[in-house]
Amino acid sequence: MKTLAILVLCSLAVICLTSDASTGSQPASDNPAQEGMFVEKDQASTVVRQKRAAGELTLTQLESLREVCEANLGCEDMMDTQGIIAAYTAYYGPIPY
Repeated sequence: MKTLAILVLCSLAVICLTSDASTGSQPASDNPAQEGMFVEKDQASTVVRQKRAAGELTLTQLESLREVCEANLGCEDMMDTQGIIAAYTAYYGPIPY
């Protein structure tokens, strides 16, 4: 039993030493955090805007915009004449989704 325990510990030590050696030899430029895992806020917002523009709004999203717009009388009047998207954008800015 002692032999088995020593063998397992030695095997774990060898695995740990070899895995440390392989990761330690990588240059610093291979670090994913330095290569762009995180992006600047401007770049991220551009990507999000492009993604939003690509898709159509669902009925639930349109209803949510309609409820917000109905709270403002001017927005509600504009919604009746020019549409919900134009009215919401005019009164509240870009659509949040």
